[in-house]
Amino acid sequence: MVHKFQTYGKKERMGYPVMQESSDILMGTVREYAEAEKEEVYGEKLFDLNREPTLMGRMENPTSSGIITGHCGETMEIYLRIEGERIEEISFFSDGCASSLACGSVAAELARGKNIDDAAAIEGDTILMVLKGLTEEETHCAYLAAEALHAAIHNWMLRQ
Repeated sequence: MVHKFQTYGKKERMGYPVMQESSDILMGTVREYAEAEKEEVYGEKLFDLNREPTLMGRMENPTSSGIITGHCGETMEIYLRIEGERIEEISFFSDGCASSLACGSVAAELARGKNIDDAAAIEGDTILMVLKGLTEEETHCAYLAAEALHAAIHNWMLRQ
């Protein structure tokens, strides 16, 4: 039975259903719908990386790093651990928006395990091909991530 202002929800206390405000149930439904809508609009990869960026964190004792601040004021940091000419470990850090975090994740995923020349070929457009759904205003995040990767590679090459 559904009442005007209260209904039985899925919550239980000591094994018995607990009355839950209709507004709570409605807000939960709205949140679920909004999440599904975002995933459909932005694409599964971008949506997942917005929620849980991969390879994020500042690396201790990297072989090289690159730090770039974009015209938007956001900073992207890429850290590399290179053995021979192969990127064995990579991580990134950004103080930017969710799109920056997603782009940093993709740049790191694409470069991980690659030799230096292949990693240096990763461009902003490469990242955009993986992250379909970025708005025009967000595309600069992909180029920022690529620039930080290139800076880290360049800094490593200078020491060779």
